[in-house]
Amino acid sequence: MSDRLRLPPLLRLYLAPESTVPRRIDGAWWPRTFDLLTEVPPLLSGLPRAWGQIASVVVNDTVWTGAPGRMLVRNQVVRLRRTTTAHLPSTIVLTAPNHGRRDLLVVPPEATERAAESLMSAVGLEQGHFAS
Repeated sequence: MSDRLRLPPLLRLYLAPESTVPRRIDGAWWPRTFDLLTEVPPLLSGLPRAWGQIASVVVNDTVWTGAPGRMLVRNQVVRLRRTTTAHLPSTIVLTAPNHGRRDLLVVPPEATERAAESLMSAVGLEQGHFAS
């Protein structure tokens, strides 16, 4: 029997290059499930420090599981909120005090890599590649 160290799966995240031009989508995220409590901590831990400490996460209520409320991520309380707003069905909204809002396209967990890259291209994230 092997005592191999189990590493967590790589975060499947693509961020658009920093720019002075405002954009609607700041990147794309391909979670493995729609479970908030499982997926949000690794996402927030993998974001660039320049985005600040995320204080609020807003997701679509119709696809995500897990109770809204608060969770502790990297010793910081993060507020989880849900919405049914029509323009947010496939995005996650992250806000950080003094750093503003960032919107990520959420690629459905069951998508293939080809479908994920097609979705990124459709929102203008031309050179994306997800790490599996």
